Amino acid sequence: MTTSTLAARVQHRIDRKTKPLGALGRLEALALQLALVQQSETPQLHAPQLVVFAADHGIAAQGVSAYPQAVTVQMVANMLAGGAAVSVLARQHGLALTVVDCGVAQPLAPQPGLHVARVCDGSADSTQAAALTDAQCQAALDNGAALLRRLPGNVLLLGEMGIANTSPAALLMARLTGLPLAACVGRGTGLDDAGLAHKTAVLQRALDRHAGVQGVQPLLAALGGAEIATMSGAVLQAARERRVVVVDGFITTAAVAVAAALEPAVLPCCVFAHGSAEHGHGRWLQALGVQPLLDLGLRLGEGSGAALAWPLLQSAVLLLAEMASFDSAGVSDRAA
Repeated sequence: MTTSTLAARVQHRIDRKTKPLGALGRLEALALQLALVQQSETPQLHAPQLVVFAADHGIAAQGVSAYPQAVTVQMVANMLAGGAAVSVLARQHGLALTVVDCGVAQPLAPQPGLHVARVCDGSADSTQAAALTDAQCQAALDNGAALLRRLPGNVLLLGEMGIANTSPAALLMARLTGLPLAACVGRGTGLDDAGLAHKTAVLQRALDRHAGVQGVQPLLAALGGAEIATMSGAVLQAARERRVVVVDGFITTAAVAVAAALEPAVLPCCVFAHGSAEHGHGRWLQALGVQPLLDLGLRLGEGSGAALAWPLLQSAVLLLAEMASFDSAGVSDRAA
């Protein structure tokens, strides 16, 4: 069955449910998207995997974050102990939670829930050198794909942790979209006006240093970081397997944008959970031509927005599967 034929059949099923045409709003479009991702008139979601990709960033040494770099390893430990927001939400919604050490500066001891896929002890400072070597970048992409092949289920919910990681995300946004840097840089963990101005100046130096770099993967290596590269590899593999990818906020959008630039078939597999309060996220979603499900003013990261959006995917699938049609329920359709 061709994609257009499948889309027409699913849309007909949606339209024949016991409701006015379009009355379930964007849930109807979501149900159709999930059907097309899975190439099935009866999509199903099982064993959802919420994966938090963590790494440190050398550019943090330039004072671009309101928090010290040590918070990365501390928050990863908090997630593994069950105390982070994403931990709570994963428990609430029955999501399997895995934390991936892609390059945290201080290695963590082996423990349940932690997957080690390190390519560096924190990336390099991109104002001074490439954040990742070409070999590190390729290894991170490969690690992400390998992790996905090991995980069960057909849904990947993206999360991340890494102090200063709004900086590489903003740099990637500027290069991938062509938008001015000022449209891409935000306050991250809560910088004041002076901090934001300093961050913007630092990121401009990084952009200038790597202005001659061309190609998506070389840009990813130059601007970083390890968790974004690993996440991009996971997204590419998820799309190959026709898994649904639930995208969280600004950093995860960076990984998806990189993956989509490498392989355009990625984007139709992605459900964007929410519009982050981080400056630039709305413009990036607009540039990608996508609309988020939620707008809650979130700017936490961790995959918290993806977890909050998860019940909407469940509802869309259940409505498609279980809601009666006019014919099956014996309900009169609207007058001709």
